[in-house]
This record gives sequence, C-alpha cells and structure tokens, in this order.
Amino acid sequence: MKRLTGPFTQILPLSGLTLKGALSDDQLLVIPQGGLLTENGRVISVGDFENLRKESPLVPVEEINGESVLLPGFIDCHTHICFAGSRAKDYAMRIQGKSYLEIAKAGGGIWDSVTQTRAADEALLTELLLRRVQRHLSEGVTTIEVKSGYGLSVEQELKQLRVIKAASANTTASLVATCLAAHIVPRDFNGNQSEYLDHILNDLLPIVKKENLASRVDIFIEEGAFDQANALTYLNKAKQMGFDITVHADQFSTGGSEAAVRAGAVSADHLEASTEKEIKLLANSDTVAVTLPGASLGLGMPYAPARKLLDAGACVAIASDWNPGSAPMGDLLMQAAVMSAAEKLSNAEVFAGLTFRAAKALKLDDRGILAPGMRADMQVYPCGDYREILYHQGKLKPLINLIK
Repeated sequence: MKRLTGPFTQILPLSGLTLKGALSDDQLLVIPQGGLLTENGRVISVGDFENLRKESPLVPVEEINGESVLLPGFIDCHTHICFAGSRAKDYAMRIQGKSYLEIAKAGGGIWDSVTQTRAADEALLTELLLRRVQRHLSEGVTTIEVKSGYGLSVEQELKQLRVIKAASANTTASLVATCLAAHIVPRDFNGNQSEYLDHILNDLLPIVKKENLASRVDIFIEEGAFDQANALTYLNKAKQMGFDITVHADQFSTGGSEAAVRAGAVSADHLEASTEKEIKLLANSDTVAVTLPGASLGLGMPYAPARKLLDAGACVAIASDWNPGSAPMGDLLMQAAVMSAAEKLSNAEVFAGLTFRAAKALKLDDRGILAPGMRADMQVYPCGDYREILYHQGKLKPLINLIK
C-alpha cells in the first residue's frame, strides 16, 4: 500500500554522495518541507511534500506535525550484542590503570564473556539480544550486524548464531549475523592457532553454511588472538567456501588491516593503531575502514585516524563495537558525535559513515539513502535543522523510527 509521509522540516536523503573520501556539508542535499512516498517498505519518491500530495491525491497521508528532520536509519556494522553477563570488574580494573592484556591474563577479557555466555540457554540469550536490539531501534539504528564469538566451540557458536537468527524473526530491525568463532583460541581447546582455525573451517563453517546461519566470518588479528599468517590462510579458505570476510584489525598493533586488504576483506574494523602505511593501503583498496569510537572511549585510547583515512580517500564507516568488555555503552550516535569533534569530521562524513558507507561494509546496496527503490528505513529527529543532531552530541534522540 502506498503512503505519503510529511511534511518534514528537512529531509536529508544522503543521496548523491561518494562512497569514498572526504565530504563537506555543502554537498548535502537538504529538502525543505519534504515528503516521502513509500510502498511495501520501499521508497517511491522523495521531494517537496505539497508537490507529492498533488501528484498522488488518492494516497493516504501520514501527517508529521512540528519541527522534524528525516534521515535514513543508521546502520551499525560492527557489534557483539549477543552475550550474557557483565564485565564491570574488567572496567573497574581498567580505570585503575590495568591494560586490556593484563585484564585478560587476570581472568577477565573475552574468556570471561565466553564463560558467561556458554552458561546461558538460547531463550535467555534471545531475550537479552532482543532487549539490546530494541534499544538500538529506539535510538535510530535500523540495521545491526551481530557477531558470535562468545561460544568458541562448535556447539556454542551454533547456539549463538541460532539465537541471532531467532531474534531476527522477532524484530523490525534487520540483523546481519557474522561468525566470529576466530575471536581467540579457547582455553579448553587442545591445540594451537592453526589447528583451531582448521577446526572451525572443517567442523563449524560447513554447518553454518548448511543452516544459513551467517554469510560472513570475522577474525581478530592481534597479540593474544591470531597472527597475520594464520589469519590469511583462514580468511582465504573461508572466502573459498563462499563467505564474505571481515577483520578485527590494528586495534593495539598493526598487521590486521594489511591482511584484510590482501585477503580482499569487505572491511577492516578498529584501526586505532593504524599508521600512514595502513591508511594508504586502505585508501587504495575496496576494503571499508570501520572506526569504532566506543572502543576508544571504553579503553581510554586514541580514536582511529578517521580524518586521515578520509583525506587519503578511504571509505570510512562508524560502528559502535557494542560489547560487554571494551565498549559496553553501545550508543552509536553519541560515540560518532564525540569522535567527530576530536577527529574534525563534518556532519556529512558522520552521517555517511552511519548510513550508506556502513551499508557497504555489510555489502548491502538497498539501504543507507532515501531514494527510489531503496528500503524505507528511516528516523525522525525533533528539530528543524539537521545540524542540531550532532550538536547535542547524542542526547537528541529520534522521535520515531519509520520502518515501512
């Protein structure tokens, strides 16, 4: 059924912007007193509200009253929100000066979340996941990537991925599952890195493929996780199996983004440690550079060099990294707004990084902008000027989500 929605004080369709490189606000198309014609969850037309109403006099109208700015729904292309338990103890140690690796060696870190997630049944995990999805939806995030990685055995990874699939059927948000069985080598695995990765390739990924639980795999390349050589072998084999690949890269040391580019990964995520060498590699590739300001805030470390990446010509997306350890806040807009002040990112660059550039990191070409044929995933802010959104640094939340 067709529906006309409006008038909005402003519509930012985010159309006509480039996928790579720097953007300025004067490149943004701003439609005053705009309207949106939709049918069956797709955008039919975007433009002046009164003109659209005259062109479609029989179409039902959803009236929008008061000041309002319409944007595409945000896309969070990197989260770990399928988990149980808390790591407040880790955070207390961190703000007392302990490092990420020191906390892990003391019994915290990823393995702590693995233990708590393994102990939760599917019903509880589904409930917890849906709560976090609903909060993201209420804050304008309409597409959410969700990783496994807190199971770290065939049985437990499948449990997490089945939970993500079950949750997907019970929300209006779009959930995109990623298999992160290569998070770390589990403590209860009797073997080395390469043996564990072979175990995933031989015993887990064929089931994931058969049950259609995920089309993507991820790996953490870092001290205490996986080295570049083993990761490249794993990524190439997973790619041969038909999976899209992505990488946790350059969080504390370099090497991960180079592996991502060499393997043809869809994205390289984190990048806090990236240097000029890695920036150039990413800018000259088709791999999306995904920045995770929530991890920088949670760990008290510098942001990924988003400004340098954009100026070099990279495609830069912004995601929350929402997880129980290093990024527990999960407020995507607030994180992006705070990073934009530190990294000197324009409104256009931030909104692009939260929408169509984030969609590229998930290989989704049907969302992230409001244009004919695209998904009608939208959000409305209670203001009359789009610049108010980042100005309030995440405290201005969307009034409503409009997922048609």
